[in-house]
Amino acid sequence: MNDLESWLSDPAVISRKSASELIFEELRTLILSGQFSAGSKLPSEAKLAGKYGVSRPIVREALRSLQILGLTETRTGSGTYVLAGGGGDISYGDYSARDLIEARPYVEVSAAGWAALRRTDDELSRLLGLCDRMEQEDNTEAWVRLDSDFHGLIAEASKNAVFRDIVEDVREAMAQQSGLLTVLGPRRQESNAEHRAIVEAIRKGSDVEAQAAMDLHLKKVEAAVSRIIGSEPR
Repeated sequence: MNDLESWLSDPAVISRKSASELIFEELRTLILSGQFSAGSKLPSEAKLAGKYGVSRPIVREALRSLQILGLTETRTGSGTYVLAGGGGDISYGDYSARDLIEARPYVEVSAAGWAALRRTDDELSRLLGLCDRMEQEDNTEAWVRLDSDFHGLIAEASKNAVFRDIVEDVREAMAQQSGLLTVLGPRRQESNAEHRAIVEAIRKGSDVEAQAAMDLHLKKVEAAVSRIIGSEPR
């Protein structure tokens, strides 16, 4: 039995509540320590699920987080491979974590303020509905889609085409960041409360409170990203 087979045969018992996070942390440690060397192929989702006693979707979330961190790449029909020189800046497609963290406050804080002054009753109803659905949603991918819709709708409600188009352009990157933080934060419950505070300020028509609530939310996102990568993303 080789080292990989020996590792796979050793059952790992973990808490389901933080399963994806713990699987991610162990795999990241194994990659950074060189036990899974650059160019090597990770065990399949099925084998990892068997080792940890969890479902394949939970393993998939952990593997997705490794890929976002630049530690691995998934090759269609082949599997997940360790990258040489991985572990650098987090990248979401064309945008780095630093790109998003630096840019989002300039767009979304102002957009929230204008949304408080310009939103329609229909837009407020939809924002409240998104908050309700996010608070009830257990599936990570579904929650991330709702989160993306939430931020997009606030930009739309601002009635500023520039804000709307910028948020639309980066929505996929924002969704990847949200997915990473939801798996590894965990950020879901905290984000739900922050989202609710933003919408309450928008409902009241207070641009100052809406801007402050959005600013706090984005600062919490920045802090969570910093914890995951172990350093400031700036």
